[in-house]
Amino acid sequence: MDHFIVSARKYRPSTFETVVGQQHITSTLKNAIKSNHLAQAFLFCGPRGVGKTTNARILAKAINCQNITEDVEPCNACESCMSFNNSASFNIHELDAASNNSVDDIRNLVEQVRYPPQYGKYKVYIIDEVHMLSNAAFNAFLKTLEEPPSYAIFILATTEKHKIIPTILSRCQIFDFNRIQVKDIAEQISRIAQKEGISIEPQAQHLIAQKADGAMRDALSIFDLIVTYSGKTITYKNVIENLHILDYDYYFQITDHVYKKEDALVLLKLDEIVRKGFDGHNFIVGMAEHLRNLLVCKDPSTVKLLEVSEEVQKRYLDQAAQIPAGYLLSALNIANQCDIQYKGSKSPRLLVELALLKMAHLQDALQIAQLLQSGDLKKKLN
Repeated sequence: MDHFIVSARKYRPSTFETVVGQQHITSTLKNAIKSNHLAQAFLFCGPRGVGKTTNARILAKAINCQNITEDVEPCNACESCMSFNNSASFNIHELDAASNNSVDDIRNLVEQVRYPPQYGKYKVYIIDEVHMLSNAAFNAFLKTLEEPPSYAIFILATTEKHKIIPTILSRCQIFDFNRIQVKDIAEQISRIAQKEGISIEPQAQHLIAQKADGAMRDALSIFDLIVTYSGKTITYKNVIENLHILDYDYYFQITDHVYKKEDALVLLKLDEIVRKGFDGHNFIVGMAEHLRNLLVCKDPSTVKLLEVSEEVQKRYLDQAAQIPAGYLLSALNIANQCDIQYKGSKSPRLLVELALLKMAHLQDALQIAQLLQSGDLKKKLN
C-alpha cells in the first residue's frame, strides 16, 4: 500500500512560477536575486496557508542554486537544489519559533551564524511563527539581525505582525502576503484534479475555494476530504453534503417566495432547512449574503464582485432583474438586524421567521409609509 501524501505537501510549489496568487511577492524576490539587491533580513507576513514558508524555501533554494535559470528560478537539478529537496542541505536551517522560543534557542542560532557555509554562497535561516519568540529572545536576536555576516540571510515568517517588536520590524524588509482569490484557488484545484485523474464540477471547485477563505492549504485539505468521500468524481452535491453547506437553491427559492408574499411557503421552506440540521443563525447570515449578491448584480460594473461559478452568476443576474434595488436594500437591513439580535434572543427561530415575514410584507409597509407621508391614509381612515 502506497503512503498517502496530502495534496498541500504533494503539490507544494518548488519554483516562483508555481506559487499561486502572490505575483507581487514573487516578482519582487526574483528582481532582487537578478539585480543582486538581496536584503539580509526578510519578514513575510500574512494570513495562514497563503505561501509564506513556501516562498521562504524557494528563495533560500534560488540564492544557493549553482545553475539558476534565465527567468531566475532554481534549477532543481544541481547539488544544492537536490540536497534541499531531499531535506539534507547544510546551508538552509528552519526553526519553529512556536516550540523554540527561549533565549537559549536564539543564542544557539546566533552561535551557528558565526560559521560560514561549507559550500554555496549563503546560509539561510527560516524562522517560522516568529511572533512566538519571547521579548528576551527578540532582544538577544537584535544585534545579529542588524549586522549579520555577509553570507547569512534571515527569513522570518508570521501570521501576526503586530506582535513583533518595532526594533525587529525596522531591521527587516517586509513583504505582506494577500489572501488568495477564489478564482485562483479554483483554478489550482482544477489543475490538481486533472493531474490526479479526478473529475470535478466547476461549481464544486468554487464552493471549496470559497470555504477556504483565501488559504490554499485549507482549500487542498478540503479537496482531499471530498476526494476521500466521493472518489474520482466530485459533484457540487457531494461538496454541500460533506461540508454541511446550505445549497444556493434554498436562498433563491426563499427570496422568490418572500418577494411574492407567499408566507406559508416561506415558513415551510425554513422548517425544511432547520429539519436538515442547519442552524438558524447560519441561515440568516447566508440570506444576508444572498441579498447582498443580488444588490451587486443590479449594476454591470459590480458583477465582478460575485465570487461564484458562471452558472450561479447567471441565476443571480436573472433574479436581480426581477426585484427592485430599494426592496433588496430594505430586506438586507432586516436580515442584518436579525443577525445582530440572534444571540440575545430567547426564541431564535421565531426571530428568523419574523424577519422573513417582514421581508414578505415590505412592499405593504412601504406603501403605508408613503400614504402616511402624503396624508392620504388619514383621509381614508376618516
